[in-house]
Amino acid sequence: MKRAAAVGAGALLALAAVAVSSAEEAPGTGAGAGAGTGGETEKRTVPDFLGLGLWRVFTRLDRRTRLDVHDVSGRDRRVLWPSRWQVCTQYPEAGAGLDRRTTVMIGVVRRGETCPPRVRTARR
Repeated sequence: MKRAAAVGAGALLALAAVAVSSAEEAPGTGAGAGAGTGGETEKRTVPDFLGLGLWRVFTRLDRRTRLDVHDVSGRDRRVLWPSRWQVCTQYPEAGAGLDRRTTVMIGVVRRGETCPPRVRTARR
């Protein structure tokens, strides 16, 4: 029963991610955009995610962007439901260039928790 629930939840998340990424794809960033030039992908920048919900990260970044999300509370929890987490740290910082080789690293805590002091002082 637990396995069926986990598989169902995973399928639901996958469908939601596909629906959001296809519905909010910006003009000029589609599959045929910038064909042959490569200049379009070089001009993207990283938005400021600090203090926002993790779901905003998934909706604002292109679906092809490499993303590393981890719990910075020190409890080493799995980050499963994006709507239940808020962003404490991000690297690279807001406004930095974003290309297809860049991995965006996001540190999160559960909603309602505060970012740990060691993380707040090292925020990027």
